[in-house]
Amino acid sequence: MDAQLDEKTLESTLAESLDDLTPDSKAVSDDEFAEVVGGALEAVGGTLLFKMCVENDGEVQHVAAACVGDGGNRQFLLLTLSTTGGALKVETAARSTNPVAGIAAAYAGLMDAFKAAA
Repeated sequence: MDAQLDEKTLESTLAESLDDLTPDSKAVSDDEFAEVVGGALEAVGGTLLFKMCVENDGEVQHVAAACVGDGGNRQFLLLTLSTTGGALKVETAARSTNPVAGIAAAYAGLMDAFKAAA
């Protein structure tokens, strides 16, 4: 991806690519979530940073942090899906209210430092 996409365009592009990938409303395993996220990120040339299962506002969710682009044009994304199924929510970390969003950029910076040291 050459140019940095605006946040709304990036979110809607990912959401459109997910229509066929999102599991039906049922319990969603970690493997199923990884498959959905992998397909979504492949569609926009994104890279998975990390994924985890957390409780947010009384709901248990699968959460993945990802990035699109590199260097100064890198954008961070948060992808969330309830463990009970439903639609995958995609948002830029900058616009997200999920507490996990705050660690996406820090995690990417840590990985960059490890790569430089290696």
